[in-house]
Amino acid sequence: MTTISTSMPVLFIGHGSPMNAIEDNAFHRSWRELGQQLPRPRAILCISAHWQTPGVFVTGSQQPETIYDFYGFPQALFDVRYPSPGDPALARRITDLLAHEHADVDTTRGLDHGAWSVLCAMYPAADIPVLQLSLDRRKNGAEHYQLAQALMPLRDEGVLIIASGNIVHNLALFRFHDFAPLAWAQRLRELVNAHIAQRSHAVLCDYTALGADAALAINSAEHYLPLLYALGLQRDDDEVGFFNDEVLSAISMTSLLIAKPTVAG
Repeated sequence: MTTISTSMPVLFIGHGSPMNAIEDNAFHRSWRELGQQLPRPRAILCISAHWQTPGVFVTGSQQPETIYDFYGFPQALFDVRYPSPGDPALARRITDLLAHEHADVDTTRGLDHGAWSVLCAMYPAADIPVLQLSLDRRKNGAEHYQLAQALMPLRDEGVLIIASGNIVHNLALFRFHDFAPLAWAQRLRELVNAHIAQRSHAVLCDYTALGADAALAINSAEHYLPLLYALGLQRDDDEVGFFNDEVLSAISMTSLLIAKPTVAG
């Protein structure tokens, strides 16, 4: 039997459709189980595909609002509230760690669905402070990876870091009435998974060089880039566990748990 060590794990979550927040499906259930099994964090930092900025920002609101950054979904999804507290002191700590990036605090930004759609399953009581870190749209893959490494001390300070996106994400080619995986999406998922397992992080940072399948799968890089934050936070003695590792048409739900396992006494 294994348990997770006191150093907080890192997650990459393939969040997929916002409906996963309220549907009783395998993805929602897996997130709920994570919340029950992982060490309880003192705070959560989420890097979501859905907050891109020129520069690096972290949310600093005392009470971040729930953002509905989508349309065309049932009213039940818009009725969801995730009233978690913020943590302005932690926001300042993060900007200190990212001083070389000239990171700043945004006191008005709330939580987008890349964060709350997952967290409402993991921690439904919404009683853990949640912050978000933006994706600087000016950076390349290697620069995002390097930025993530500066956040490493947070893992030893009780902060659970969740990167939320999708390795394969092409809504333009998504078949809404046929979820069978498209061949190029399946191939790219398998290629990326192999590089993750081999810890070939430099290859994954240079994602534009991964070939024609990557050009289709990562046609809009904001959903892929959170993966590089999770990988940038991997330590030498961490193991990577894959879950929800499937492709729905042109979206990969592949998710990662990065943690140092310890043998229970």
